[in-house]
Amino acid sequence: MTVQTPRLLVRALTVADVPAVTTVFDDRQTRRWLPFPEPFTAADAQQWCTDLAADRRDSGDGDHYAVVRREDDRVVGCLWAKRTDWAAHVTQVTYAMSPEVRGQGMACEALDALSVALVLEHGFHRVELRVAPGNLASRRVAEKAGFTYEGLLRNAGYVHGGRVDLEVWSLVAADLRGPLGSAAAS
Repeated sequence: MTVQTPRLLVRALTVADVPAVTTVFDDRQTRRWLPFPEPFTAADAQQWCTDLAADRRDSGDGDHYAVVRREDDRVVGCLWAKRTDWAAHVTQVTYAMSPEVRGQGMACEALDALSVALVLEHGFHRVELRVAPGNLASRRVAEKAGFTYEGLLRNAGYVHGGRVDLEVWSLVAADLRGPLGSAAAS
């Protein structure tokens, strides 16, 4: 799947994306909230872009995507879908952005574009996010992308610092098709 916004292209990762993916996932702030290897090496990135992405895609569990800034064709982040339930048409999306583009709205823009495409073009009924409660930047992304906070999963995740609770956020088809939904407004 590929989706575009005026500033971004969201597409499948390729082996050419390894250097950018290494930068995104080896960042200290990213590692604070996501349990990736420390350090995250080029070998880890190559596996993420190729073998792990193919396994997730082939199993039907999800996919790995590059967030590409269209003005310079540079990979500035990653999105990945996981825990996809095809019978229920539900999936979970996670994201990480390169340090130099944080605060520019690109995570929200990419998440919104992917989520809307999953719901409107691919028939998903629900897209979920799980956010560690202290990750205020990720919480702002969820809010700005139109996700609704649903509650707390106690002790449901882990980061390098140990076990954490996870906030559950969702975007459901009715959010886009209702009278106030973004699809209805466009």
